[in-house]
This record gives sequence, C-alpha cells and structure tokens, in this order.
Amino acid sequence: MAFNTGLSGLRAASVDLDVTGNNIANASTVGFKGSKAQFGDLYASGFLSAGTNPIGDGVRVQDVKQSFGQGNISFTDNGLDMAIAGDGFFILNNGGEIRYSRAGQFGIDKDGFVTNNQNMRVQGYTADEDGNLSGIRGDLQIETDNLAPRRTTNLVSDLNLDSREPVLETRVRDIGPIAATDLQGESFDVLYNDGTPDFNVTIGATATAREAAAAINDAPGLSASATTTVTFDGANQLDDTYISNAGPGNFAFSLSINGSPLALDTSNITSLQDLVDSINNSSETAISASMVDDGSGSNNVLRVIHNQGETLSFSFDDDGDLSNGGETSDTVLGDVNATADRVVSGIDDASNGDFETAFNSSPIRITNEFNPLDQRTYNHATSTTIYDSLGNSHEFTQFFVKEPSPGSGVGVSEWSVYLQIDGEMVAGTDTTPYTARFDQNGNLQSIDGDPAGEIVVTDWVPKDENGQPNGADGPPADPTSVVTPIPEPPTSSAFVLNLADTTQYGAAFGVNDQQQNGYTTGRLSGLDVSDQGVLFARYTNGQSQALGQVALASFNNTNGLSPVGDTSWVETFESGQPIIGAPDTGTLGSIKASSVEESNVDLSAELVNLIIAQRNYQANAKTIETSDAVTQTIINLR
Repeated sequence: MAFNTGLSGLRAASVDLDVTGNNIANASTVGFKGSKAQFGDLYASGFLSAGTNPIGDGVRVQDVKQSFGQGNISFTDNGLDMAIAGDGFFILNNGGEIRYSRAGQFGIDKDGFVTNNQNMRVQGYTADEDGNLSGIRGDLQIETDNLAPRRTTNLVSDLNLDSREPVLETRVRDIGPIAATDLQGESFDVLYNDGTPDFNVTIGATATAREAAAAINDAPGLSASATTTVTFDGANQLDDTYISNAGPGNFAFSLSINGSPLALDTSNITSLQDLVDSINNSSETAISASMVDDGSGSNNVLRVIHNQGETLSFSFDDDGDLSNGGETSDTVLGDVNATADRVVSGIDDASNGDFETAFNSSPIRITNEFNPLDQRTYNHATSTTIYDSLGNSHEFTQFFVKEPSPGSGVGVSEWSVYLQIDGEMVAGTDTTPYTARFDQNGNLQSIDGDPAGEIVVTDWVPKDENGQPNGADGPPADPTSVVTPIPEPPTSSAFVLNLADTTQYGAAFGVNDQQQNGYTTGRLSGLDVSDQGVLFARYTNGQSQALGQVALASFNNTNGLSPVGDTSWVETFESGQPIIGAPDTGTLGSIKASSVEESNVDLSAELVNLIIAQRNYQANAKTIETSDAVTQTIINLR
C-alpha cells in the first residue's frame, strides 16, 4: 500500500536528515570525517523466486558511509599538534583498547605521555638513551628530566694547513771546539736526510785551523770557523811583574803568524798594557790582545787571539835578546767550531775520527722553539670545547708547526702537531710532538706513521679553574689498552682526535668542520616534530635528541572501520588488520607539525543536502496524506 511506501520514504528522509545534521554539527570537529546515507529500493520477493508484483514497496537505508577524504590542514600554536597529510591513522591506547584517529590535538599528561584530549596515549616507536629509534611500538613518553652529560670520546677536525707557510723553527748542532791538531789528516763523509748526496771532507795533514775550517765549510749544511788563542799564564807566564823585572830595554817579545813575524815596537814597553797596545796597533787586523785573569782575581796576564785560526808562534825573554838562550817559546794551532743544519743526519768516518765523535756528542740547539704562549713559534692554531665525565667544559687547542721536508720522497711535507687542554700540554706533546705527513696532492698520509690519522689522548687529567683535579674520570690505568673507537660506556678521560680529513693546500688556513660528541647537562627547552613523525627534544645545552617516532596505521578497507565516538574508530572484521609503519613510508602519509586536520565536511553541500532531505520528507508525507484522502473517499461511499 501507498502508506508503507510513504512511510519508508519518511524513514529514509529522516535518516538523511540525521546524517546531514551530524555532518553539519561536526563541521568544526578536528579529524572528523563526513558521512553520507546510501539508499536502495524495495520489491516483494518469494522463496527462490522473484516477486510477482512489479510495483515497488518503497525505500530502505542500505548504509551510512563515511568519507575519509583529506581535510584542510591548518596551523596551530601547539608544537605537539599533528596532522596527517595522506593516508593513515594515529594509533591510540585507550586503557588497553586500541583506537585509530585522524584528530591530532595532542599534549602531555602528568607522567610525560603524549595523549589526546580524552587521555588516550599516542603510540609510536620508542628510542633508547642515545636517541636511536627502535622498531618496538609503545606509548610515546617525553622524559622531562635533565639530559645527562656525555664526555668527549671522539673529536673530528677537518682542517686545511697552508702549504705556503714558512718553516719557523731551526735546529742546529754546535760542534766543537776541536783542536786543529786533532783534525789534521782526517777524511770523513757528511750524510744528509734531504736527499743530498754524501759529501767527502778531507783535511790536510799539516792544515791550520783556518784551513781545516775552510774544508769543512765546503760541505753543504756545515759551517765552520777557526780561532787561535794563546794565554800567557802558567809555564808561559807573561805579566806586569815579568816585564818590570826585566828592566828598561831588557824585555824582548816576538809573535809570528804562520811563520811570518808580526811587526811590533817593543823598545819602549815597560808594562803589560804597553804590550797589549803594541799588538792591537799592529797592521794585522785579525790579531787582538787583552789582559785577562789568571785566576788570581785581577786582569794581569796577556791573551792573544787570531780570529781566523792561523798558527801563532811566540818568544819572549827578559835579557833583551831572543837568540842567546833562556827564551820562552811555543807554537799554537787554533781550534775549529762548526755548526750543522738539521739536514745533516750524521758523519761517517771509517777511522772514527775526532769530528765524528764531536758531532755525535754535540747538543742540538733549537732556535724559535715552539712555545704555545708565543704566536711567532707556530704557524696555525685552533681551539674547540670538549667535556669531561661530569659535563664540565674544557678548551682543547691544536697547534701546527711547519717542518722542513723529510726528503724521503718527492712532494712529501711534514707538520708537527702539539695538543693542549686548559693551558697544559697533553698526549706527550710537551716533549715530543706528533708528526703529520702529507703527500704531493696535499692529502694526509699518516700521523706518526698511522694512516688512520688518529691521535689518542690518554694522559688528560680534567682540572678545575684552580688547576686541581675536579673529580671527573681521569686517564686509564693502562694507556696501551685504549682502543679506537672508544667503546661505550667509556671509563676514562681518553679520547680520539681524528685528523684524517686534514689537507695541506696552497690556501689560507681554515677550519672546515670540527665535531665532537660530548656535551654538558641540559634541561628540556622545547619539542619539535619532523615530517617523519620523529619527536625531537631540544635542551638548553644545544643538544637535540629523538625521543620516539609516531606510528601510523592504514587499512585495506577503511570504510570497514567502526566509529566509536571521540573522533576515533576501531578495527573490525570488515576493515581487516592494520598495516602499521613510520610516517612518509610506503602508502602512509607524512606528519605536519603544529597543525591539525580540519573536518572534511563541505558545509555548503551539506546545507543543500539538508534542503533536499527536507523536500523528500515533505513529499513522502504528501504521499501518505494522499493515500489517506483516497481511503477516506472509499469509506464515505454509501
């Protein structure tokens, strides 16, 4: 009957009005997904056969289907608000019941768990203490405790040392003095460390000190000088007493240079000073005379010096005659002093002569030696902050000093590396620096022969501002047991300096990068969320650490989900099991931080649908009204 048909239409229109009204009511609900009523016609039917009545029996509601289309994404001022751009649902733990939602209005409860407005906990992938994300899913929790300090165990320096820098330090050997008599007849080879061929030095059997020095001077890297000194004391005593005892005109004195007499006027010499003046006023400029102390505390004896190392012969007497016997006479050969540059590596004398012996026993004299307080003694320096086990900061400084080429190959360069922490030298560089060797292309070859380019600092004692140990972990008991990389957890102050990326190009010194893995303690200062849903905690010490990653779920049949209120759904048999993964992977959407997904309800379309549903309701009511009028006409027949 038309009554049933109209009634079914009223019921359908009423459902349509309810669905449309619900959509309109949730037009501002975050994460809400609009629904649409779906209808089907009704026809009579029998068992195993179609009905015989071709007239329909009205309409019925087949389904109320939700639309899971993307809603608009709007920004908020809450850093933990999240919106999903694409497919997927947030996974919520509602006291053990798992729900799924697109509403990303999140905050933190008293226990630090990330929750929605109904205190359902957001689930995701948890992170360990070092911020490494795991594949374990659980409730995301933000630890608000202070971030514990981390000691420095690795420091990577990426530097460029300027190859144009000069060598600042000079190392020489001071050899001698060696008596000319010990050098006469010697022959030895000078050896070099820069590739210079061996050089033979041969000294004549009767050579003077000057001639011996000249032969040595011919060798590259060696410089020599000679002096001859005669001091008239002891057995050759010549002083004021001797001259005054001789009496006027009775003092006689002669001095020869390599057998050539020196012209002196001794006729009026009455004192030692007169003799000194006579020698100094002679025509021989290489000769000088002076009065010196013979050990009695006064300058009372004669000293004569030839500053070119010629042989000196002398004679004196107090009877005015140097040929009648009783004279004091002697011949003195000079001494040789030599200096060897650092390119001279040794002396090879088959007979193990005096020059080789003097060379091997001579000290090394360093000019312009490295001094961390004097910028003129190093080419480059750079500093960075490192941390001890208590989180205290310390200043770590690297000094680089250009060294001469070792000469072991073409294009090889070397730099000395000194290390300092808080003004104290470490890694033994107070006595022996590390040597960084570079190839012809400017790339680091090795550090002290190690191609890894690593320096392990094992002698650092962390100290306070007063220079006293501050209680942090100190050096390892056995420095030789330290391995690289430093294993976790570290148990000492040892750390590794890695210079493998250091170069030596013809460009200005520059620090390209310098990274170390330590930090001081820090308090939580803020949270950030990445497009992959990773929650980053920012701390007052400048560190950031991953606390976890939001997990998303998708379903093969999204429309099979069952809405349970609070803008959430639960899994059903029709939806299938959830496919869970990280945001922005597979078919899952990405996360937009500080944003929410608005309702996907089109309010204009819903208002139009409301009018249509209203007209449908009115039309079906008119069908019932008309059927009632027809029935009333039949009843009124008489």
